[in-house]
Amino acid sequence: MSSVSNDAFAKPPVKQTLLFDADDTLWENNIYFERAIAAFISYLDHRVHTDEEVRERLNLCEHATIAQHGYGLQSFRRSLVACFEQLTDTEITSEKHARIVAFTEAISTQEIELLPGVVETLSELSQRHRCILVTKGNSEEQTDKLNRSGLGKYFSAVEVLAEKKQEAYRELVARHSCDAPNTWMIGNSPRSDINPALAAGLNAIFLPHDFTWILEHEVVENPPPGQKFIELATFADLLRSF
Repeated sequence: MSSVSNDAFAKPPVKQTLLFDADDTLWENNIYFERAIAAFISYLDHRVHTDEEVRERLNLCEHATIAQHGYGLQSFRRSLVACFEQLTDTEITSEKHARIVAFTEAISTQEIELLPGVVETLSELSQRHRCILVTKGNSEEQTDKLNRSGLGKYFSAVEVLAEKKQEAYRELVARHSCDAPNTWMIGNSPRSDINPALAAGLNAIFLPHDFTWILEHEVVENPPPGQKFIELATFADLLRSF
């Protein structure tokens, strides 16, 4: 993987379109799911499978559930229930079902925890460039999080996509009349934010997060000729580039 040093990257002379991911880019998200998963694995307390094997089975359940029901908290709950059913011989009673669902309750009411530097950075960038929120998942859940975050005023548009793939980015670019060479996707997920955006002809900025969802892990591809890719340590570093 090659990248452009942030120190060597001069601020572009013209107005840019900055596409921002939301979960684990603007605010914490996956850490709350990880806590629910840890509680679930502890409750299951499987006598044959290790915690790691249970987690691998849950990952498979999530793949299958997402394919059928999409992203979101309800989908996550279905995955936990499916994993429990697959790994236990006992009937999943209404009491056990309620207990499993209870592990996820705190996620829906969790206060939005913005990542460091987000407000100050978006406040400045939105005055110089066009900022668009581009997230994926359940539209109602994502819109609710944005409303509770107080960040909506910094975005000229909001896109909640079913999936972030190359074609979805191409359609978004056309919908918002973006100039691809002056458009950047900014996020923490190689699978959803970086690689498909580069494949769609956009530039990309990778902001790694220590707890990025395992299903979003992927090797970052080299940017095609003429496109730019940079990796930054903090959200506030965006001000040095734009």
